[in-house]
Amino acid sequence: MCCSNRARMFTPQKSNKLDLVVAEDLRALGGTQAFVKDAPVTLVFVADLSKMGGGSKEDKKNTANIDVGYISQNVYLFCASEGLVTGARGSVDRATLGPRLKLRPDQMIILAQSAGYPKP
Repeated sequence: MCCSNRARMFTPQKSNKLDLVVAEDLRALGGTQAFVKDAPVTLVFVADLSKMGGGSKEDKKNTANIDVGYISQNVYLFCASEGLVTGARGSVDRATLGPRLKLRPDQMIILAQSAGYPKP
């Protein structure tokens, strides 16, 4: 999760809370559109391929894409129910954002999804 002054990671196995990754604004790396840097929050969905059991890397990526699709749709539904706007995108600067989030080589950014209040 990227906000205006920090990036946090949800690790339910470790602490079941949002742990600080870096104290800087990484939102602009979450997409190529101009609005991304101003969205209050950007969720970055990351697959940990090392925890996905057997199968080829391609199979793991396909499963991760499907899983993130379900999760992203839930974010859309929640935002709609709360009067928020959201947009998911695959156009993420993965080569820059991954290392800044301290991701391991077996962790892969699938997509990013920004959320916030609609413009008046």
